[in-house]
Amino acid sequence: MTEAKEQTSVLLNEWSGKLPVFTPSAVDASIGIFGTGSSVIESLQQFISRIPEHGYIAIMAYLDRADDGAITELRKILAHKTKRPVTFGWGPRFLHSTGQFHKGGQRNGAFLQITGACTIDFEIPGKNFGFETLLMAQALGDGRALESRSYPLLRLHLNDREHGIGELLEAARQL
Repeated sequence: MTEAKEQTSVLLNEWSGKLPVFTPSAVDASIGIFGTGSSVIESLQQFISRIPEHGYIAIMAYLDRADDGAITELRKILAHKTKRPVTFGWGPRFLHSTGQFHKGGQRNGAFLQITGACTIDFEIPGKNFGFETLLMAQALGDGRALESRSYPLLRLHLNDREHGIGELLEAARQL
């Protein structure tokens, strides 16, 4: 948790309070891919191939529980398709519980980060950045902490959350 918080602070300072434009390695319909593969299916296949022996998948959804709840189905689909344990956490909430286990437990996790575009970037009183910038800094800060430990990590960014969730679920079903 401490490392992810430190990385979040570093990013917020680097960004001077403004969310930069990120360039994905590939785009598949509504989903930006930050990892390997030119399609969501290919990216998921390559990600799954990197799961350590006796490993698990941790889905970290930096989305809205109320509006984006359909994404929780991904846990069941990936568990069925991979025959591996799959955890699901809403970011950044999970950082206070399972996030510590991810980075400090056995080195057998593979991490799927799902981020999404915000329609409204709410101001945070007394800060020079809004909620969307803070949320992305938390996601990417945690991602940096995982990458520093050489864990398998794939980030999928939903440019259109509603369509992106449907597209991601369909891609997972096709694995």
